[in-house]
Amino acid sequence: MVGYVGRLLECKGVLDLLEAVAGMPPSVQLALVGSGNRRAQIEQHARRLGVAHRVRISPPVRSTDVPSVLRQFDVLVLPSRTTKTWKEQFGRVIVEAMSCGLPVVGSSSGEIPHVIGDAGLVFPEGNVVALREALERLRNDRGMGRELGIRGRERVLANYTHAVLARKYYEVYQSIQSIHPLCR
Repeated sequence: MVGYVGRLLECKGVLDLLEAVAGMPPSVQLALVGSGNRRAQIEQHARRLGVAHRVRISPPVRSTDVPSVLRQFDVLVLPSRTTKTWKEQFGRVIVEAMSCGLPVVGSSSGEIPHVIGDAGLVFPEGNVVALREALERLRNDRGMGRELGIRGRERVLANYTHAVLARKYYEVYQSIQSIHPLCR
């Protein structure tokens, strides 16, 4: 089960994800959780590709329900695409998936590669073939998926917990205070 949680907008690259999954064996399913102005287009494109029966679109869930949704997936994908007015700023769902030990695949848009680090697979945004290859690698090598899940969880604990972020903010404020005379 390939999963996506987020807005169904052009910039999120969901059509790329749909195309990638359409080129994979029929046993590969796609679950999309979210809403947005591209839902009808996604449904139409799935029918055109002959994979509508392999695609499930569910409405958005509360943030507290995201972990239970993620547990239904074998991999989470964030296939965002940079536009003239937007690029992925953080991709919080990646951190949520990694905290659950779920392997992640993300595009090269914005901060996605920095958030994933060595704890997932990154493909060039908009490159459907590279996305499909990343998904095939995980499908064919379950050990890699388990290893990436472990690394992802470790990455979250080392970099993204509230305690870690509070310490980092404190350190930044302390460094500003020590170098700026008005902050003393």
